[in-house]
Amino acid sequence: MPQPIPLKDHEKDARLVRQRALVGSIVVLVLVLVLIARMYYLQVIQYDHHATLSENNRVHVQPIPPSRGLVFDRTGRILADNRPSFSLTVTRERTGNLAQVLDTLVESLGMTEEDRELFEKRVLQGRRPFEPVPVLFELTEEQIALVAVNQFRLPGVEVSAQLVRHYPYREHFAHSVGYVGRINEQELKTLDPVDYSGTHHIGKTGIEKFYEAELHGKVGYEEVETNARGRVLRVLKHTDPKPGADLVLTLDLGLQQAAEAALGDHRGAVVALQPATGEVLAMVSLPSYDPNLFVTGISFKDYSMLRDSIDRPLYNRVLRGLYPPGSTIKPMMAIAGLDAGAVTRTSRVFDPGFYQLPNVDHKYRNWNRRGDGWVELETAIMRSNDTYFYDLAHKLGIDRMHTYMTRFGIGQHVSLDMNEESSGLMPSRQWKRTRYKQAWYPGETVILGIGQGYMQTTPLQLAQACALMATRGKWIRPHLAHSIDGRSPIDPNPVPDIQLRDPNFWEYARRGMEMVVHSPRGTAKRVGDTAAYRIAGKSGTAQVVGIKQGERYERGKLAERHRDHALFIAFAPVDNPQIAVAVMVENGESGSGVAAPIVKKVMDAWLLDANGKLKTEYAMPVEAEVSRR
Repeated sequence: MPQPIPLKDHEKDARLVRQRALVGSIVVLVLVLVLIARMYYLQVIQYDHHATLSENNRVHVQPIPPSRGLVFDRTGRILADNRPSFSLTVTRERTGNLAQVLDTLVESLGMTEEDRELFEKRVLQGRRPFEPVPVLFELTEEQIALVAVNQFRLPGVEVSAQLVRHYPYREHFAHSVGYVGRINEQELKTLDPVDYSGTHHIGKTGIEKFYEAELHGKVGYEEVETNARGRVLRVLKHTDPKPGADLVLTLDLGLQQAAEAALGDHRGAVVALQPATGEVLAMVSLPSYDPNLFVTGISFKDYSMLRDSIDRPLYNRVLRGLYPPGSTIKPMMAIAGLDAGAVTRTSRVFDPGFYQLPNVDHKYRNWNRRGDGWVELETAIMRSNDTYFYDLAHKLGIDRMHTYMTRFGIGQHVSLDMNEESSGLMPSRQWKRTRYKQAWYPGETVILGIGQGYMQTTPLQLAQACALMATRGKWIRPHLAHSIDGRSPIDPNPVPDIQLRDPNFWEYARRGMEMVVHSPRGTAKRVGDTAAYRIAGKSGTAQVVGIKQGERYERGKLAERHRDHALFIAFAPVDNPQIAVAVMVENGESGSGVAAPIVKKVMDAWLLDANGKLKTEYAMPVEAEVSRR
């Protein structure tokens, strides 16, 4: 018989449902309480923190780079200006996938893998967050259009207008004005990150580097509101940047070009100073280069060509070139001998064409192998007599010679605002003992008397020594800056003037220099024959390779780059010096034949008017004219 089916217990089922509902309600209530607690924690306890984060996502501080100060020559012509240019910038934090964006960018612009590596290197360079980094400068209209078309695939990539440094006279002032270039990793470690926010260039060489602090200016800022994609919606606050100070140089464009034309195809240097003020009127180092190549980043090919060129266009011969001064040092040697009492104006030396130290067989040759017979001080300068100055150097000794030549700036930094300047070398006993661990020999003193041996000078040092002869020892450091934002530069460490025990010593040496150019037997008389004013000068020839005892200098047997350097220094007019010039022609061989005519052309460009007459303001003072008569 089948079992009866039990009746459903509705009360039991209802009780089970109520229990489950209660447990579910408790669970839901607990979760709601947890959610409320979390919301309270985030919204109340951490309100300040998250409010700041939210604001930072919406509001950004963007630096506004200052415009760099302009550079002018002494007549107001712009030597370095700022030219507007379109640049391609990448903001790393807004790209999302940086590698993918760079791949797309290179593909869109049809560029190479090498370009991509360069872009990535620039973007990853340490900069402030959300700061756009330029990766490509001077965009063409086609490149701008390609970026616009592919903008939806290039988050964080924008085309922006920027001011880029431009040098309108290109190679003419490359070694004096210098150039700016991109800030590198090493420079980033030393720069103030706030002051250089938004700035991507810094002075690398020349005046651009020395006066970087003045030319740079002060950064400005903008607080901007952005959307989720980083686009600027509005400007909340704006602080204008302070432009860099304008810099007026002492250089004269016309004289600079005249000096370059005078030097022509020669390798060498020309530097012209105004003796009374120390202003550098012209500063030429040839061959030169176009500094504009370095502003936005020079290509590896172009840089290799400049770096590896045998003519060394990147080498600043005026400041870095070290050359034996040769006979250009003789007027300063004469001053040293007179003031030290080693010789008098009338002291005579017999020149048979060579010089010998007592009890020594070695003969030190005079350039005139036949000799000049009996010579005194002024004649020795006029004839550039080596024998006289061999004897003078021996009488002076290395210690006194070092003291006096140092006072003329030999072996010293002489400039005020040229930080690339080499100090050169004026040797001493201590220097040789430290360098070679050897004693000083008398023969080394003898050859220093004619500017050979260990002595090394720069063309700038020779120009300054010449200016000291012109001003009778008044020391004013050569400088390139005429005014900075209207203020004249000040020498923080002035050099004492050269004081002699008898001021007439200056006149004796200056008279010898004048005879070099204007005496019938002067070594540079050809220059003086065509001069419209009186010039005081001194030629010099510096050996590049040594010549053995008893051998003669034969140019035909020497490679062109092994031939002697040609030098000439001069100031004019003699009684009212307005310009001092030093010229060095590499492998030019003849100071009087090659370098002296260059000096005269430079002086003519500065001193003569359009009719070939001495400018009125440079004419000899009346009292000086009466005195000369």
